Amino acid sequence: MVVEKEKYLSLLSKEYPTIAETVTEIINLEAIMNLPKATEHFISDLHGEYEAVQHVLRNGSGNIKEKIKEIFQGRLSTKEMNQLATIVYYPNKKISLIVSELETPEEIEEFYMLTTTRITELCAFVVSKYTRSKVRKSLPPDYAYIIEELLFKDNTTSNKDDYYDKIIKTVISLDRGKQLIVAFAYVIQRLVVDHIHVVGDIYDRGPAPDKIIDTLMDGHELDIQWGNHDVLWMGAASGSPACMANVIRISARYNNLEIIEDAYGISLRSLMLFSEMNYPEDRYQPFLPKIDPDSEEKIYPEEIRQIAKMNQAISIIQFKLEGQIIQRQPEFNMTERLLLDKINHDKGTITIDGKDYPLICDYFPTIDPANPYELTKEEEIVVARLTEGFLNSERLHKHIQFLYSKGSMYLTYNDNLLFHGCVPLNEDLSFMEMTINKKNYKGKALLDKYEDILRKGYLNRHRGLSYQRYLDYIWYQWEGEASSLFGKDKMTTFERLYVSDKTTHKEKKNTYYKERDNLQVCNQILEEFGLDPQKGHIVNGHTPVQERHGEDPLKADGKLIVIDGGFSKAYQPTTGLAGYTLLYNSYGMQLVSHQPFTSVEDAVANEIDIVSTRRIVDKELKRKLVRETDVGARLTNRVNDLQDLLEAYQDGILVERIKK
Repeated sequence: MVVEKEKYLSLLSKEYPTIAETVTEIINLEAIMNLPKATEHFISDLHGEYEAVQHVLRNGSGNIKEKIKEIFQGRLSTKEMNQLATIVYYPNKKISLIVSELETPEEIEEFYMLTTTRITELCAFVVSKYTRSKVRKSLPPDYAYIIEELLFKDNTTSNKDDYYDKIIKTVISLDRGKQLIVAFAYVIQRLVVDHIHVVGDIYDRGPAPDKIIDTLMDGHELDIQWGNHDVLWMGAASGSPACMANVIRISARYNNLEIIEDAYGISLRSLMLFSEMNYPEDRYQPFLPKIDPDSEEKIYPEEIRQIAKMNQAISIIQFKLEGQIIQRQPEFNMTERLLLDKINHDKGTITIDGKDYPLICDYFPTIDPANPYELTKEEEIVVARLTEGFLNSERLHKHIQFLYSKGSMYLTYNDNLLFHGCVPLNEDLSFMEMTINKKNYKGKALLDKYEDILRKGYLNRHRGLSYQRYLDYIWYQWEGEASSLFGKDKMTTFERLYVSDKTTHKEKKNTYYKERDNLQVCNQILEEFGLDPQKGHIVNGHTPVQERHGEDPLKADGKLIVIDGGFSKAYQPTTGLAGYTLLYNSYGMQLVSHQPFTSVEDAVANEIDIVSTRRIVDKELKRKLVRETDVGARLTNRVNDLQDLLEAYQDGILVERIKK
């Protein structure tokens, strides 16, 4: 151990080669640990709703407007504060609109002077809890010097007032006033929250998950807890035909096939031709896509018919592929989900749990009753081509690799436990077990094993059938009973498409969802993941909160927080709102509920912000410092190492490297 320590200190000395540099860094880190804890921003279930998600990220769940009020209340009117907020959210569009309405050069100059002064003051307030070094790293290179000069000006003396005024006036005279304000706006957006937690489900339902990921890749420090819809896309990118079929079916269902074809460049031509050839009859009513009534894009009846047929074709392929997995993986205990062999083709019925039900659609041209789970030769070709497309989409893999690099099944962070769905429980409240390779896993160990499988499945995606088992387990995360991401006894996709009797559509939720309002259960889960129940919280997404029907997102006296309020438009009629987010700063936790977002155009032109309501979840008795966080723990370890390095220099064990 002594030798290893000396080796480590020798390596550390290359970064801090002198006593002076070592002492400086110790002082710097100790100072940082006495700053207020930075703001964490929790969001979940984004479901491709790019514009609404982007707005919430831009306004920091209403945090920017709160800071504007804190600084300018009594100094600016409500209209002026709203205008400043909109400039921060959408600086390019809002400034262009304002300037276009001004009549003289003098008015334009006055606007730029006034706005630059105000946004500088706002930015200085936002960055006040950070070190200069951290702020400097967040500045856009083109305007870093100017912004830094204005942010850190000396307010105790008026000797340099003319100097600062001249900077702003010169920028404006050179026709760069707009660019400077835009730069300030992006610094504010970047630093109004320090860290984002995305608690799952970026993909599916909405039109632009790819744009959301591009935004996340280009912004804040963040982490992602994978959701069931994310894992479906991760499985498709890993080469799982069953995951791929589900991805296409859901995209067709929500009229979002453009995500696959345009955003990721994956051709669906083979599926389109196959569906036209094999499903010529107009018997596709259950497969009609959901059309967004607010969409301005015109969709023609022929296009709707084509999407429905593609949905019909890929659904049958999906059921066949899933049946094959269930047959070769007895550990999944899913034989009751083998339904294609329960179809009575002569009578047009299906037997489920010993009872016969009439089928809405009894047209199955590609199913062989003698071998219902076998793909036809044509279906095999379609599956091969589609799978190849998912395996070779460069942009898709850029996004999936980002999900893997920033993501995990769960996260413990600053005493809180974050996961998308549930920790599967039995009815007696014990942790549900899953047998994998003849070994039983439960609780934290089960989620760790699932993550290991997901990573190995993706890393070995080009090894073919030798890694089929990993792909099967990735699909199991989508609809397996012991999956922490699914959390139900079964997924009744077939019944919802083919059987009108809604009693067959029921999916029993895992015991976790009935008991998550139980403080004892929440404490049990926190302890399982090594957290102190007295300090910790559980943060979940996955299940839309039925606020319209009186459901409370705070469970177990605030110990568990559900932040899926429904960004997805498909959920909003049921939930009655458009999303929950959570803020955790040095003063405590606040739950923020949001009303539906209208449009960027409305936000810019009419300064219509998302109406957000804040609710205190947990209030710190004293303001929390960086020292008391996970970052503080890492910095403390760093300081201890630097103190050991300092002693090594002082004791002559290591020699300073004095620069010439």
